[in-house]
Amino acid sequence: MPTSDLAPIATFWDSSADSFDQEPDHGLRSPHVRAAWWLRLTEWLPTAASDVLDLGCGTGSLTLLLAQQGHRPTGVDLSPRMIEQAGRKLGEAGFEVPLLVGDAADPPVEPGFDAVLVRHLLWTLPAPEDALRRWLGLLRPGGRLVLVEGRWSASAGTPYAAGSPRLPWMGGVPADRLVSALAPMARVVRHERLDDPALWGRRVDDERYVLVARPSEGGAGGSGASSERAGTSSVRAGAVMRSAEP
Repeated sequence: MPTSDLAPIATFWDSSADSFDQEPDHGLRSPHVRAAWWLRLTEWLPTAASDVLDLGCGTGSLTLLLAQQGHRPTGVDLSPRMIEQAGRKLGEAGFEVPLLVGDAADPPVEPGFDAVLVRHLLWTLPAPEDALRRWLGLLRPGGRLVLVEGRWSASAGTPYAAGSPRLPWMGGVPADRLVSALAPMARVVRHERLDDPALWGRRVDDERYVLVARPSEGGAGGSGASSERAGTSSVRAGAVMRSAEP
């Protein structure tokens, strides 16, 4: 995206940085909310220590959980103020983590990640499907893209930051729409609704979910893609839909 289009978006999130962690699922200050996200990350990400790219990392709350779980995270956010807050948070916890100011839709990193984690970012992008393809291309063979998304508003199109481009997924994206967008380039191996109040610090009535996808053979991430094997992660009956094994 041209730098001129990014400027109002960066300014918007800079102005939100100081109060961002006041939302329970942003700051993870509640032990119950933090524990809920800790558990989900262990289910969605590799069990071994891995290179994980946290896109739209904000103030670094999930980045910190990744580091505490033994992963090697890299955080990217467009907002310098958000990255400043993340650096402080990680540093106070004793971690040195690469934190980069940049466009999360086209991250300033080289390919080679075991997982790319993206939470509630797609709605902010003017070309979300292009971003999905780029993110898949950053994965190592066998890597996974973890998308925590939802549909929480009927509004669409109007930018949230004055002067920014039109946003096709403003207000969020339904799971079936995101699955369709991924279909030409990746295979969804996990789809789980995220309606547990512990994740958000309150009851939610809108659509919230996670999709875990692996690049298709010859797709955005190249060869080596595979579906999750039985037994690699816990599955609760009725809560998770997974692809059939090949």
